[in-house]
Amino acid sequence: MVAKCIRWLGLVTLFSALALSSVQAKTTTKKSTATKTSAKATAKKSSKVVAKTSSKSTAKLSGKASKQAMLKVSGKAGRSTKLSAREARQLARMSPRAMRAHLRGGKAVPAMQRVVIRGKNGKRTVVMRPVRHVQVVQAVAPTPPRLSFGQMAGLHGMQDELELKSSVALVIDQDTREVLFSKNDSAVLPIASLTKLMTGVIVSEARLDMNEPLTITQDDVDTEKGSRSRLKVGTALTRGELMLLSLMSSENRAAHALGRTYPGGMDRFVQHMNVKAAQLNMRDTRYVEPTGLSSNNQSSAKDLATLVAHASNNSQLRELSTAQEHQVAVGERTVNFINTNRLTRNPEWEIGLQKTGYISEAGQCLVMQTKIAGRKLIMVFLDSAGKLSRLGDAERVRRWIENNRSGAPAATPVSVSAKPAHG
Repeated sequence: MVAKCIRWLGLVTLFSALALSSVQAKTTTKKSTATKTSAKATAKKSSKVVAKTSSKSTAKLSGKASKQAMLKVSGKAGRSTKLSAREARQLARMSPRAMRAHLRGGKAVPAMQRVVIRGKNGKRTVVMRPVRHVQVVQAVAPTPPRLSFGQMAGLHGMQDELELKSSVALVIDQDTREVLFSKNDSAVLPIASLTKLMTGVIVSEARLDMNEPLTITQDDVDTEKGSRSRLKVGTALTRGELMLLSLMSSENRAAHALGRTYPGGMDRFVQHMNVKAAQLNMRDTRYVEPTGLSSNNQSSAKDLATLVAHASNNSQLRELSTAQEHQVAVGERTVNFINTNRLTRNPEWEIGLQKTGYISEAGQCLVMQTKIAGRKLIMVFLDSAGKLSRLGDAERVRRWIENNRSGAPAATPVSVSAKPAHG
């Protein structure tokens, strides 16, 4: 009997333990479910807060609402700011930091970009999103233009009756040697590509073979100013063609090749240039190379008038310097060169010889031998301000002479004789 009681007591204890375990399991499951639900609610609430405080907030437009375009951009601490479509289109150049400043009441406008999103149902949604990366371009102060030697010397401050733009000018009657107009004619300045006129004189008077082929080499590339050229390294032309391009189109590589291939080389060529200047009594003139790219090539208007008078007696130089155009085969293509002096294409002008020049130190330069009102004249214009101002000065002088045919002298005549001063 006692044994049966002990056995029943054990069974009751076992069933009680099982029942208690089941109740605890259900309680734990309910708690877990409640915890998960709470976590989801917290996450959802948290995401809403984050969505409101993020600087990456988006404003959605679709259908007719995109036309009215009242955009909602969330601000800091859950505040929201309304932006019109016009404002949204102006959101182009600011960073997210500027956006936050705007939402706090600042004047900065956030940088936004228009993004079109298509849903699974094919519906299109227009979204305005902040632009995170904005390139900031710093304003750079413009580099002041380089002054010419004439400007630095104050020559442009001198006024003249013709109101010329050139700081130096000289007009001479070639036959009577009368000085018709003079302005700073003794000033010694860089002469740029007017140098090539002396280069032509030396090559022509050396009586070299004009049909001899010469090749442009790396030595002819400009290292003084870094100027460009359409004559590529390796281009082969005759000496006559290089002379033409040098005088007509002011081709620097052509002029350099003429000096480089001169008998005795470049040093001998430059030496002959200075010897010739001395023979012509050009006391203010000095040459260091044959192109004019160096500002150390210098002269005065008086000396240049003498050079023009001498060169105008050379039919070859007259023909080459006034040619209109010339085509050259450069590699597989043909390059057309034209005269740098557009007055040679003007039927109102009768030009016998001319040469233009420009570097920043010299300004715009021009020398010409021409006939106006039946008179053979030599014109020199140096250090002119403006690309076309030297041509404008020549036109002013021409009209002035045509309106004053008496040609009263303006100063003591300057000798422009073509005869050498020595030998």
